[in-house]
Amino acid sequence: MAGATRSITINAPRETVFKVVSDYERYPEFLPEVKAIRTFNRQGNQVDVQYTAEIVKTIKYTLRLSEDKPAKLSWAFIEGEFMKDNKGGWQLEDLGNGQTKATYSIEVTLGALVPKTIVNALVDTQLPKMLESFKRRAESLK
Repeated sequence: MAGATRSITINAPRETVFKVVSDYERYPEFLPEVKAIRTFNRQGNQVDVQYTAEIVKTIKYTLRLSEDKPAKLSWAFIEGEFMKDNKGGWQLEDLGNGQTKATYSIEVTLGALVPKTIVNALVDTQLPKMLESFKRRAESLK
């Protein structure tokens, strides 16, 4: 299983950052790799989210997200192409003065046919870009 954890300081209150990370339907507006989102089966603080993302090629996968407002959002894998597992989450820490430390963690198991170089590229290149996109979005809303 490939995994990564990265943190970023966002100049926006924790509630604003949580709103951005939990507004799944708007991901395609600021995450270029996300082509479509469909949410379904919302029950309390849980919702299933199907992603269509372009990661080397277009893939679909579905995660069950659990929201613990405003501090934490976590997910577990339901199904997907080229993936065997995908779990992780956001931890949002209030730093005061309208700043939030956002920590993103992910562990992914991809199919045997997916080269390690692709996995490494996703962690080393895509993850920092994605965090910057969330940062820009949250800071634009404050």
